Amino acid sequence: MKSIVKISRFLVGILFIFSGLVKANDPLGLAYKMQEFFDVWAQGGFLPGMMHRMDNYALAFSVLIIAFEIIAGVAVLVGWRMRIFGWLLLLLILFFTFLTGYAYLSGKFRSCGCFGDCIPLSPFGSFIKDLILLVLILLIFAWRKKIKPIFSGSISTGIMMVSLILSYIFQWYVLKHLPFVDCLPFKVGNDIPAKMKIPAGAVPDSTIITFVYQKDGKEIEFTADHFPEDFDDSIYHFVKRYDKLIRKGNAEPPIKDFSLKTSAGIDTTLPILQSAGYKLFLFLKDADEAASGWEAECRLILKQAETKNIPAFLITASAPDRINSFLEDEKLGRISVLSCDPVPIKTAARANPTLILLKEGVIIGKWSHADFDKAFKTILQIANNPGESAAASTGNLSNDSLNNKNP
Repeated sequence: MKSIVKISRFLVGILFIFSGLVKANDPLGLAYKMQEFFDVWAQGGFLPGMMHRMDNYALAFSVLIIAFEIIAGVAVLVGWRMRIFGWLLLLLILFFTFLTGYAYLSGKFRSCGCFGDCIPLSPFGSFIKDLILLVLILLIFAWRKKIKPIFSGSISTGIMMVSLILSYIFQWYVLKHLPFVDCLPFKVGNDIPAKMKIPAGAVPDSTIITFVYQKDGKEIEFTADHFPEDFDDSIYHFVKRYDKLIRKGNAEPPIKDFSLKTSAGIDTTLPILQSAGYKLFLFLKDADEAASGWEAECRLILKQAETKNIPAFLITASAPDRINSFLEDEKLGRISVLSCDPVPIKTAARANPTLILLKEGVIIGKWSHADFDKAFKTILQIANNPGESAAASTGNLSNDSLNNKNP
């Protein structure tokens, strides 16, 4: 039995540390997933006021959960204070099992975010994983009083303190900069127009036409090949017809709902992305929540881009009045303003703001506001856009439709 408990400790400890580190690479990803859960529960009528308020604390919860997951994994491996951590592990896995079970049984989530976006698991796979972990943790819990620490008290405490500090430093760094490993569809090297298409070989949703009729005051559903034997227009009264989902497919593009619109509501996404040459996208999800201290460097970048005929676009979900006021206050110069839904902005830019350099539609550089100095050096080394490139074609586009050019 001791051998089984040791194996369980090793598996649980390694898996918790690995899971925590993968999520620590992108704490905002877990925060967004938590907000998704809060929104679903609010829409379902479960404490809607409280759930909406919880949205504001999602990132704090995310950082704490990730840090605790790493610390718990280390504690299990070194056998540190297992009487306490036995309980904490059990409570944590019960919480995770509830979330993954809900995600699977409700059918409202494609992924539960257990391993972040780098290792996407289906809700069913995540639920099974947590059930197996629950069994292993129950074994550890039952033997928690007999588990002795591997190292002396001071060494074990030191290891735990180092784990705690490093977990927070790691998360602070990626929140200020960008994830070390970008697993999202807007990563460097990706072709955005290509990622907006459904992948070859994808399986579409399988649906069947379903009819709803009323008979004797009750609604009855049936398909075209299973009409009731006593069907008659005098008995059955038509209510509606709809497509009933039989099997969920995976025919979705990696990048969806990415639409860049002018102040006039004109969709200019593909004309901009497919134009030749370089272009800059400055993603600013919310002007009121943007970081500070980046504006001066951004002005230098935009001036340098202008000298090289590289067009710049500010992509935002902020209201037009607010963004115009922001541009006037910060004096960012000539930059075309395009509106976009906040969801794809959050996917493209984990930091607010984030700068992306593209050549045609391919991302060749990506920097958070904390690394705008690196962006400036990169743009400084770029040769001028050729004559009939993005500068020219986008310039024509700007005259016709990008009528929100800031002077």
